[in-house]
Amino acid sequence: MAVKVLVVDDSGFFRRRVSEILSADPTIQVVGTASNGKEAIDQALALKPDVITMDYEMPMMDGITAVRHIMQRCPTPVLMFSSLTHEGARVTLDALDAGAVDYLPKNFEDISRNPDKVKQMLCEKVHTLSRSNRRLSSFVSSSPVPAASSPAAGHGPAATTSAVASTRPASAPTRAAVPTRPATSTPGAPAHSSPAPKRKAYKLVAIGTSTGGPVALQRVLTQLPAGFPAPLVLIQHMPAAFTKAFAERLDKLCRIRVKEAEDGDVLRPGLALLAPGGKQMMVDGRGTVKILPGDERLNYKPCVDITFGSAAKSYGDKVLSVVLTGMGADGREGARLLKQGGSTVWAQDEASCVIYGMPMAIVKANLADAIYSLDEIGRHLVEACA
Repeated sequence: MAVKVLVVDDSGFFRRRVSEILSADPTIQVVGTASNGKEAIDQALALKPDVITMDYEMPMMDGITAVRHIMQRCPTPVLMFSSLTHEGARVTLDALDAGAVDYLPKNFEDISRNPDKVKQMLCEKVHTLSRSNRRLSSFVSSSPVPAASSPAAGHGPAATTSAVASTRPASAPTRAAVPTRPATSTPGAPAHSSPAPKRKAYKLVAIGTSTGGPVALQRVLTQLPAGFPAPLVLIQHMPAAFTKAFAERLDKLCRIRVKEAEDGDVLRPGLALLAPGGKQMMVDGRGTVKILPGDERLNYKPCVDITFGSAAKSYGDKVLSVVLTGMGADGREGARLLKQGGSTVWAQDEASCVIYGMPMAIVKANLADAIYSLDEIGRHLVEACA
């Protein structure tokens, strides 16, 4: 059965080109188009597509508002188109918070000059997102929450720490830190949960993720207290233009510090370093971060395997690694090296993944010491790190 797609964009040219690219795949059917967010909601309700491609800037109603309404009324996997700018990154992260599943750069030149590459990327994304529909169909969307860019939940300049501390425990996330979209669940698939972890003096927590990762990382990291005793490194598949904005967002929302990693950064307790997009991040035994150029021979820049592998070499059995939602198998070989050195590997469970690819690769290779739901992982990180 063909994957049914609704294409939403205020540009007639872009609607036609995206429709043409998708329609060239015999396993994809474009069932409708819309030129603004309001039309998108109406078409989503009427056509019940398997996937929606969505622009952000449109008349009458923008894409983020449309995504929020769609997630409340007829939850459907949404693929956002975004510009490769700092502002485009901010908007895309807002869209992911609203419920969008994934994104692609909106580059008119690529569509005109490199149609084969664009077709492959777009069709692969659509097929992958369509398989997440069985999870999205079970969503009961929550009411909208404050914009994720608000600093009230974290330690930014506008944060009111004393007021926040008086109303909630140190390890509990604020409402602003919780995405609009609740944890996913797969109908008929029981959630898997391992026993609570044992405490250990880990020298590093390493977290790798891809599709669904921005929201997943936000949910995990907002559960960590300011005095979290271990350094963290984060590897999220993301374009170079996006990682700085993503780190800034996490830093505002979290009690721990979060920054985009730079060459020479030093690992410190309570500091999370996010691998910069387009490059590779490694750590050494002195606790120093090395940022290397992205190798064109590698599919992922940054690559979870690269960072995990360097952590295994530098810290032996003192690494706690976590593989979250994402397509593909990046992280599996790095996790294998970590296991060989005696370190610990956790995987997110299938029921709470947007895409059960990377964690599945860990589980199928028998590398997972524990399998936890997304909402358990932050709490268990606090329990595990002595």
